[in-house]
Amino acid sequence: MKIVGDSEHFHQPYDQNDDYESRADAKREIAIYQELGKKLTLLSKSQVERLNLDEIVYDNVLKAKTIKINTEAYRRHLQYIGKLMRYVDIEALQLAMKNVLNQNSNESAKTNVADKARDHLISEGDPAIQAMLEQHPQLERQKLRQFVRQTKKELSKNADISLSKTAKEFSKYLRNEITE
Repeated sequence: MKIVGDSEHFHQPYDQNDDYESRADAKREIAIYQELGKKLTLLSKSQVERLNLDEIVYDNVLKAKTIKINTEAYRRHLQYIGKLMRYVDIEALQLAMKNVLNQNSNESAKTNVADKARDHLISEGDPAIQAMLEQHPQLERQKLRQFVRQTKKELSKNADISLSKTAKEFSKYLRNEITE
């Protein structure tokens, strides 16, 4: 005796096919591509250049920066970027994005260390220069003294260190020479 609700009568497309992808799965995958495209549009132009993207994707990411956010055109353009992202190696792109973002945080950390060292050298003078030379023998004593003297001279005229040209050069010198 056969029951009316027998499974022979109610086959679904995914019952026998292992390659079947549901609409929900496809939509989740599309959302991942669109989210990655949105993250690309939030990066600066120099960061996007370092990613070595396909020319079409690169052009459309830069074009998205010119469209007003929270408009229908911006939403549609993000969808188009998501469509283009289907043909990009996602794992490699995510790794490259991680490296670019990490590189920026490393640069800002180096800048902070150099600025603190500069401020310490300016405030303490020769004893701080001697201690710095003991830690980093590749630095030049004469150059450090010149930077300290010149920066103090500029600060006596204008108290804002961010406007001092010599202070910026001093920080750049320290950032490039101190490797820890």
